[in-house]
Formats: sequence, C-alpha cells, structure tokens
Amino acid sequence: MDYSKLALQILNQVGGERNVISLIHCATRLRFKLKSADGVDKEAITKLAGVIQVVESGGQFQVVIGNEVNDVYREIIKIAKLEEASVAAGDRSDGNLFNKAIDIISGIFTPLLGAMAGVGILKGLLTVAIGMGWMNPQSGTYLLLFAAADSMFYFLPVAGTLLYPGIIEALKKGDPLTFMGIPVILTNYATSVIPIVIAVYVMSLLEGLIKKGLHSSVRRFLSPLLLLVIVVPLTFIVFGPFGTYVSKWIGIGYSWVYDGSPILAGMFMGAFWQVFVIFGLHWGLVPIAINNLTQYGADTFIALVTPAIFAQAGAALGVMLKTKKMDIKAIAGPATLSGIIGITEPAIYGVTLRYKKPFIIGCIAGALGGGAVGFSGASSPAFAIPGLMTLPIFFGKGFGMFLAAVVGAFVLAALVTYLFGYKDEGQEEGDGPEVETEDLAEDCIIVSPLTGEVVPLEKVEDSVFSSGAMGKGIAIMPSEGKLVSPVRGTVAAVFSTKHAIGITAAAGAEILLHIGMDTVQLAGKYFEVRVKEGQQVEPGQILATFDIDGITKAGYSPVTPIIITNSQDYLDVIGTKEREVKAGDYLLTAIKSN
Repeated sequence: MDYSKLALQILNQVGGERNVISLIHCATRLRFKLKSADGVDKEAITKLAGVIQVVESGGQFQVVIGNEVNDVYREIIKIAKLEEASVAAGDRSDGNLFNKAIDIISGIFTPLLGAMAGVGILKGLLTVAIGMGWMNPQSGTYLLLFAAADSMFYFLPVAGTLLYPGIIEALKKGDPLTFMGIPVILTNYATSVIPIVIAVYVMSLLEGLIKKGLHSSVRRFLSPLLLLVIVVPLTFIVFGPFGTYVSKWIGIGYSWVYDGSPILAGMFMGAFWQVFVIFGLHWGLVPIAINNLTQYGADTFIALVTPAIFAQAGAALGVMLKTKKMDIKAIAGPATLSGIIGITEPAIYGVTLRYKKPFIIGCIAGALGGGAVGFSGASSPAFAIPGLMTLPIFFGKGFGMFLAAVVGAFVLAALVTYLFGYKDEGQEEGDGPEVETEDLAEDCIIVSPLTGEVVPLEKVEDSVFSSGAMGKGIAIMPSEGKLVSPVRGTVAAVFSTKHAIGITAAAGAEILLHIGMDTVQLAGKYFEVRVKEGQQVEPGQILATFDIDGITKAGYSPVTPIIITNSQDYLDVIGTKEREVKAGDYLLTAIKSN
C-alpha cells in the first residue's frame, strides 16, 4: 500500500488541511474533527483502496483503515504539517469545562502520585518516630530524612523562577519590586500548587499561538524566548497572586465545610469517593489535599476517604468468602489484597460493581467510617494515597479512632456483604431480580493464564496484536511454561501448531491465547496441548505446557497476548494495573453495556 498516496487522497476528500480541526487515531481508525461537513465526499473516501469503512459518530469523521492506520496517520501529519501535540489535544475540544479541568489536573498529578506516596509514607514514619520518642528531631538523621520527605512538596512549583534565591532574598528583605513600572506582589511560593498550574496552562495556550505566528526557521529558539519573556512576568504580577488567593479561597471553603460538620463531610466523602473513582473524578479532588497542606500544614481530606478504600476491599472479601465458585474467588481474593494496598479498581470493576449490592454496601460502610474519622479529627502532615502502607502518616490526634474507623469499615462491609450482599447465581430461588443478575453476568472476568510480567498490548512487537486489530487485551512475558484456562468456558479452537488456543467463555467473551510471537514457525515443537476442541474447561485448568528456553533459543519471543477477539461486543476492557501476575490472579474485565 502506498501510504503517502492514500493519506493525500483522504486529506483532499475531507476538505484539505484547512478543514481539519484535529486528528488522532486509535487502533484502526483515523478520527477527524472537521470545521465543516460541506464538500466532504464520504462515498469517495469509502471507495479508496485501503479504506475499510467511513463512520460519522460522536462529532468525529472516522476513516477505518485497519492495521496500517498509524502509517497513514503519520503521512497525513507530514503532508498537512500538523503539530502532533496540538493534534492530540484536539480530541478534548468538545468536552465541557468541568471535564477539561479534570483532564488537566489528572495529567498534572497522575505522574507524581507514586513519588508523592513514597515521600508521604516517609513523613508518616518520621511523625511516628518523633511521637514515640524513637528519634530526636534535632538529630542529623532526622534532618536528612525529613529533607528527603519534604523537598518534593517544597519544590512542587517546578517553575524554578518562583523559587530562585534572588527572589526569595527579596521576599525576606521586603524590598519593593516593579516590572516596567508595574508593582510585583512577592509571596512565598514554596509548596504552592495553584499558581504554577495556572501559569503553565496559560503558557500551553500561548505556545500554540506563538508557533503559528513564527516561521519554522526561527520557531525553535524564538518560541521559548517569547514564552519566558511573557509568562514569567505575568506569573509574578498576575497568576501568582491570583493563584495564591485561589489557594486560600479553596482552603477557606474546605475548612468551612469541614468545620461546619466534620462528621457529615466525612460521611459524604466516604459514601461517594468510590463513585468518583468510577467516573475518574477523584483526580480532580487531589489538589484539595495538597492545597490543605500548603495552607495549613496538615490535611484532613485524605483521612476522610480512607475508610471508603478499605470498605470496598472488605466488600470484595465478603464476596470471596461467600462464593463457592473458584473463578470468582480467583478474582475477589487478589482484588481484596489490591484494595487493602490502596488500589480499588480491581475490586470495583471485577467484583463489587459487577454484583452491585457489594458496591452499595461498601459505600455505606465507607460513609460510616468517614463520619467516624471526621469526628476523630485525624489528619496527615503529607499527601498519601490511602492504603495499608500509608496508615502511619495519620499518626497523631485522633489516630486511634481513625484506625478503628478504617478497620470497622472493612469488617462491616465484609460481614454485611457475606450475610446479605451476595449469592452465587442460582444458589437460591427468589433471591433478587433475575434480570439484574443476568445483565451483570454478561461482564466477563478473566484471570491470568500465566505467571510472569504484564506487558501492555501496544508494546508487543507484532502489529497484528499491538494495533488492536485482533481485539483488546493484554500480554504476559511468562516465567513458567504452563498455560491455564483464564475462564470457565469451552475450548473453541486448538491450532494444529499448538501455539494458540481459543476459548469461548461462559459469559460470552471469545478469548485467544497466543503463546509467543511468530511461533507458528516452530510447527508445534516445544509445545504440548492438554485439551481438545469442544472440551469444557474451568479457571486454572492446564491447557498447554511449553518450553520457554527452547522457544527463546530458537529465536522467538515467548511473550503471550491474551486477546478478547469480540471486543466490539463490549463497552470496554479494563486491565490489571499490576506489573507481575501469577496464574489465577485478576487480569481483565470485559464490561458489557446494559
């Protein structure tokens, strides 16, 4: 296929570069946002060699290419001279202001969460050490460790100008500063968040405008020069002071709600925190916690939501203890452990939300626990992702009641779910609305068929899989040469070369297990299949064994994709966030739309 020719034909038929607002691509489709549909020849595009279909949906003009979509996309970028950063950003142009704000905040803080959690744990341990008399706060040991824990928050405004020593010195002296006659309001920006977020966001908008107005020959050095000359003074004169006031307003607003009734505030956050997680809204609330630390040196917000985390883990435990089905136990067990550590998505998507009642019970238990934490007045001196490892960070006022609330929420959710919130399908007659159970059963939970390292599908070195053309899924680099069934279902296909097996799950998902890359060339060598087509299998049942060393020495990669080939029948496919899995651990959830 001549990608450049096809790219030019498509671009011309959609009205040319001037008619393109933005362009992104997924696994198989070019997704245009166009200024106008007038003059777009949909039929002509459909007839182009290399185009599978044309779809207009969700405000997008979608050209279905297939596996070669990335090659065509890159050629269009070259021809149209579109900037890739702005092209990708254009995908958000139709969202409302609230969704844009959530996206921006998520993009800012998500990469920092791991480091923030680490320093948060260290601060918590130091707080415990001082409180218990194990360490002298004047010692060099404490000073070095506290510097390691506190430095990330101190230097959170990564625009170095705000923390430049000369500026800090001017602030200490109280010397008046002006910029071209305009007074500069100096303040201490250490640990601040809002001012730099505003400054960088405005800079990102200005960058696009400046680049458009500059010739490519001078764009590389004039663009950053103009951005520095414009944005830095504006930050000190406008964004910094405004952001500081916004920070104070947020702090005052939160304090007003919390001080008005910490119990009600805790119950509200405990009840709805996991609902926020489902819709991705929780990232938008992260700045509240960080802002509290900036304004008051301590945060109560994270303390309020901690019982909600443990409550969902408890609800998953209740399901695991109640069910007699091994495939559900195989999902609920690891999901419980993951929830205790602080990652509730496996518990929510794999267990509690799937059966609804456990999720509701978890929310109620989280509300009761949050109310108790609000009453206790517990807080933390640093940001932390709620979980077992970060509990010491809340050491101090109300810590005993805080722990009791967390444990109570976990136990209460587990107990109520076990007694009233879950029954295996068909366990008893008349135990609830059958339609709801049938709808929920359409979701397909897939456990890991292998032990090894999780590899994102897009990183697999085979475009048939990495492009998503075969379907959504995940891959595993196996450490053991044993393949087991990831679901209850029927063996739909056993390839004659023994390197791949297809299974149709009882829930309806069609799953392809492909051992290794291009291992069809081995013609069955190093593989032994233990099942046959039409055979019923259970989760954990051995399907095949294979020689990893033999495959590797023969020059082939043993990385194994696990693909849901009928992904189009599902609303989404959610994968594990773990880097390593054992056979039987939670791996994927194929979510069926009702």
